[in-house]
Amino acid sequence: MIKQMTVTELEALPVAVDIETAGRCFGIGRTTAHELARAGEFPCRVLRVGVKYRVPRSAIFEALGIDPAAASAGQSGDAA
Repeated sequence: MIKQMTVTELEALPVAVDIETAGRCFGIGRTTAHELARAGEFPCRVLRVGVKYRVPRSAIFEALGIDPAAASAGQSGDAA
């Protein structure tokens, strides 16, 4: 069983992540994430870079209904 990421983990993601990490954001395993990306059916926008897949953090947030501005404000608020 795949452990889905918490909001705190999502907010800590870099600008782009690999397909396995993106899959975890949606509770999807590695193999299924690759299959969905190959089929063009991943839950958000996926970029193909050579033979690898990269997923923008903004696309993950959009698919999950998270406001990126609010998430960024929360991060900078924690540092103050």
